[in-house]
Amino acid sequence: MSSTKIADNLYWVGAVDWNMRTFHGSTYTTRRGTTYNAFLIIDEKITLVDTVHAPFARELIENISSLVDPSKIDYIIANHVEPDHSGALPELLKLCPKAKVFGTAKCRDGLAKYYGVAMDFQVVKSGDTLSLGKRTLSFLEAAMIHWPDSMFTYIVEDQVLMPNDAFGQHYATAFRFDDEVDPAALREEASKYYANILWPFGTVIAAKIKEIQKRAIPIKMIAPSHGVIWRKNPAKIIEQYGAWAQDTMKNKVVIFYETMWGSTEKMARKILDGVLSEGVEAMVWDISKIDRTDMVNEMLDAKGYLIGSSTHDNDMLPLMAGFLEFFKGLKPKKRIAAVFGSYGWGGGAIAGMEKVLRSAGVEIVLPSQGIQFAPTADELNASYQFGKEFARKIIQQKSS
Repeated sequence: MSSTKIADNLYWVGAVDWNMRTFHGSTYTTRRGTTYNAFLIIDEKITLVDTVHAPFARELIENISSLVDPSKIDYIIANHVEPDHSGALPELLKLCPKAKVFGTAKCRDGLAKYYGVAMDFQVVKSGDTLSLGKRTLSFLEAAMIHWPDSMFTYIVEDQVLMPNDAFGQHYATAFRFDDEVDPAALREEASKYYANILWPFGTVIAAKIKEIQKRAIPIKMIAPSHGVIWRKNPAKIIEQYGAWAQDTMKNKVVIFYETMWGSTEKMARKILDGVLSEGVEAMVWDISKIDRTDMVNEMLDAKGYLIGSSTHDNDMLPLMAGFLEFFKGLKPKKRIAAVFGSYGWGGGAIAGMEKVLRSAGVEIVLPSQGIQFAPTADELNASYQFGKEFARKIIQQKSS
């Protein structure tokens, strides 16, 4: 992809990774790929904000070269040390070894540890500014959105916020702006990104949004480091982040299970019918067949979860165990749950699931339902009633 003009003398010079299908190891599936966004400001001091993942360093350099000689870069802003944003920095510094790098103290330490490359580094803090000539950059520390080193860069004159991993999406596209892409796909990827990466940091995000609002920073565009740039209505994605950060939910139940011989699956489907009979939105998935990233996205705005597993070796099945450990790290708040499952001679899965949910801070609001071997008609009816009762709990639960 070639460079794209964002505003006068402000250009996107990043890279599109059409083929990436997993992120953060294998924790996040990215069926629409991603972008690594970097931005070039041409002023008295030529400035690059962020770089790209190392395999795309040549593409970054070619995009910069189409506008200016890379050796003329004066400043490089490192909003975040993670390699998908800093990986090309060593190659770039070979071309502009006198460029000064700006970032937080933790970013300085992280870059030194990752790359061991000598660089002229200046630490910046919230409220610090940097004059480029006609433009001024203002910095805002954003620790734990989503790493300790993270910060936002704001172009004062253009009213462009460059928040690195905040407000991003894993979305590979030939277009650079939100009003050029499918709005449904964009909403899905923005929500999925928050749910799988930023959900644990809701309290920090809420505080940062309040800080931005208190400073009354006018924002015409938000240019994150993944996905498209928000220019149509940037306030809308800020408002949405505020809602997610406040754990705004709706009357919705996500039911998921893992089954050995089909008994737990039969229970799950009857439980679904029970929930739906009370007018509560619900969905049911076999965890072995659903993409974990998509499921977490659906869980983000749901008030409650119904979780089932057959018992194996006196505990839940392995895929369920792995998912619940991952989910625990997302630190969900204000959610309720109940568990169910089938067993042969012992029902250890139920106790195991409840233990993990409680450790995650999820409230168990109903006694569990366990069935030995295959469910009878009466036991399936009990599963239906189990779903109905949980739905009533959902209706009683406050939305936020």
